[in-house]
Amino acid sequence: MRWGVVLAGGVGTRFWPASTAARPKQLLPLAGDRSLLAQTIARLTPLIPPDRILIVTSRALAEPVRRAAPAVPLANILAEPFAASTAPALAWATSHAARTDPAASLLSVHADWAIKDDDGFRAAATIALDLAEDEDVLVTVGAKPTRPEIGYGYIVPGKPLGKRAKRIARFVEKPTAAKARTLIKQRAVWNTGMFAWTAQRLLAEIESLTPELSRALPYFHAGDVEHAYAAAKPVSIDVGVFERTARGAVVPAAFGWDDVGSWAALTRVRAHDEAGNVSVGAAHLVDATNCVVWNEGEDAVAVFGLADTVVVRTRGITLVTSAAKAPQLKKLLDQLPRELTGERGA
Repeated sequence: MRWGVVLAGGVGTRFWPASTAARPKQLLPLAGDRSLLAQTIARLTPLIPPDRILIVTSRALAEPVRRAAPAVPLANILAEPFAASTAPALAWATSHAARTDPAASLLSVHADWAIKDDDGFRAAATIALDLAEDEDVLVTVGAKPTRPEIGYGYIVPGKPLGKRAKRIARFVEKPTAAKARTLIKQRAVWNTGMFAWTAQRLLAEIESLTPELSRALPYFHAGDVEHAYAAAKPVSIDVGVFERTARGAVVPAAFGWDDVGSWAALTRVRAHDEAGNVSVGAAHLVDATNCVVWNEGEDAVAVFGLADTVVVRTRGITLVTSAAKAPQLKKLLDQLPRELTGERGA
């Protein structure tokens, strides 16, 4: 059977002050009326039923995640004892599915993406799962670039694998703008972090290729999560498995993928006015261009004569920054009083 894994434990700084440790990015309605996590579950359920969707999150977020995804059984919410990057999380979810269903194949996604074309997403996911099952490979879905983005990783495709996929030639992490343009000309794709594999293949690859994690596998198989995480070293699935395996494949797809990396990304994932402005809550923008206003307060926010500016008002805090500086909010938070930053989130 086919299973879904949703990674929903991330905590960071790029959506402060709206985001907190108790309400991080994936629990915010950044791309619509529902949280990103709720949208993710709704996107998956036509393909995979809720009783075969696993959500990996932190223990602190287990209850908020449960409320945001009520269709997913409580037993399917896997709360990590501590964050150790994506490889341990996915090894746990894969082992968990395999104990119930030894022939399981899995699709892994992140809870904090915005997707414009849900049908296109599911079509790409189906191709990836078919390929993983038929060719016994580890599959990543690569989004076709729409701009020379320097904040994403890229995948350079290699030799064809069937009609719709290619072997992975190499990974390029966060290139310069010039290098990104060159990669796009070479038909490289963005590394979305959307993966497909059979449980048997991923666990075998970890056993042979990922010493940071292989010692933890027996504990995962026994359901002993505490000792599994104690035995594991933090490593991403990209570095720990995909960059080491000879069985990697990529499926290029175009379905409007965006990882919503900062406040400025809202101009790409939400409806905007003719001047490119996005506003949520009480806001008035005059002679403004490509601005983002996020207002959770009762009083209105007015923006006049600005371009490429972000204004966020929530929890008694007002943030004003440029779109260019929006991805760098950690620098701001490191210099603010602790009582102002409080518990941070992404």
